Amino acid sequence: MPNIKVFTGSSHPDIAKKIVSRLGLDLGRATTKQFSNRETSVEIHESVRGEDVYIVQSGCGDINDNLMELLIMINACKIAAASRVTAVIPSFPYSRQDKKEKSRAPITAKLLANLISVSGADHVITIDLHSSQIQGFFNIPVDNLYAEPAITKWIQDNISE
Repeated sequence: MPNIKVFTGSSHPDIAKKIVSRLGLDLGRATTKQFSNRETSVEIHESVRGEDVYIVQSGCGDINDNLMELLIMINACKIAAASRVTAVIPSFPYSRQDKKEKSRAPITAKLLANLISVSGADHVITIDLHSSQIQGFFNIPVDNLYAEPAITKWIQDNISE
């Protein structure tokens, strides 16, 4: 397997742990913390120079805090000379805001795509986007995976008639 490192934010570290377990890898060492004013700080504790880095961070829970963790982690890895950074975002935040509902309303999904790109991500992997048009908001590759085939297979394999 090429030089791959997988890191996780605090949104759902169990997902990242399961991914690295299946890949036969160790989870990358990083810490995230919040200062008393709720400002987010991230520290990567190992070299990512020349590595293909995957950062697993879901858009659930404290969406804004988790989003800042993701953006800062992407940027930290990019500044530390990672060869490629992929954001793995199982639940893409702000995906319901993919079009203007009223005049002067933002298209927040597009803003998020811009933020992820500008922070340094080279690729995004997500699951079941609210709208496939969100993929077009990015100027980097986006893989929108679908959960239905895996769920259907599990039901067929595990539920007897």
